[in-house]
Amino acid sequence: MRRFKLSDLFIGIIFTLLFISLAVIITINFRPLYYMDIKLLNIEATSGLAKDEIIKNYNALIDYSSPLFQGNLVFPTLAASRSGLSHFAEVKNLFTDFYIIGAMALILGIIIMVKKSKNKDYNYLFVSAITAIVLPIILGFFMSLDFDRTFILFHKLFFNNNNWLFDPITDPVINILPDTFFMHCAILILLIVILFSIIFLTVYFLKKKRFSIKYRKNKGLKL
Repeated sequence: MRRFKLSDLFIGIIFTLLFISLAVIITINFRPLYYMDIKLLNIEATSGLAKDEIIKNYNALIDYSSPLFQGNLVFPTLAASRSGLSHFAEVKNLFTDFYIIGAMALILGIIIMVKKSKNKDYNYLFVSAITAIVLPIILGFFMSLDFDRTFILFHKLFFNNNNWLFDPITDPVINILPDTFFMHCAILILLIVILFSIIFLTVYFLKKKRFSIKYRKNKGLKL
């Protein structure tokens, strides 16, 4: 196997962006997670809404968050303030950024994999896996210490206003979006990134083993 190069680290960053973007996109669109939390977190009781009504309003929010959705956000049965709708518009833009970054990283990733495969160079798989797995470990550590503080820090980093501080009276949608649900989303995102890293590590070691066996055979050595 070839030695690790500085360019492998750059490639690792590209695949890290790809893994994170894909993990976010998958989590956003994995609605069964929320449906499960309706019962697990007892959202019907805490919100005072029936399950069907909760699902309708949640689906409206997720549909709106898609970059393919055109139009304004309208909740089927819930009121919404101007600041609340403004925040969801910012969230939609943030999600759209993940789609764009993911698409660009995917194109670059395919080009890299094709070129590296032709050159029998698979070290980037190992570097990418390690690079991508560092972030989940760090975030998981801080989440385990204090998820609420991590949640607040995330909003302060990505939003330059306080529109994310919802008033349950003017924006009752917050009653069906408990903090614990967002923690479950974060955990799922981290697990997906880790899964991608494990896949890369597995492929790397399989390629390394295959290369090693082939090399030894060429040397005329018995296995």
